[in-house]
Amino acid sequence: MQHVPPQRAQEGAAAEIPAEWLADFEAAARRPLRLRFRYAFIRTYKPVLDDEPFRAFDTMADYRRWCEEALPAWLGYGRV
Repeated sequence: MQHVPPQRAQEGAAAEIPAEWLADFEAAARRPLRLRFRYAFIRTYKPVLDDEPFRAFDTMADYRRWCEEALPAWLGYGRV
């Protein structure tokens, strides 16, 4: 494995990034921090999870069973 100096590695990585993406990144970096935080998080409705403000389970087994039975698989709460 060949060692690549950090500066050369960065130059190679920058060459692979499309100019449009770099321009978007630089524009975002110039925005005030408050605005960057506003756009940093995307709120996505999660079926079943977002339908109730609170849930409690007596055991972890109860919670896991509920996840498997009630939540869509694409949310990723099922067992692996």
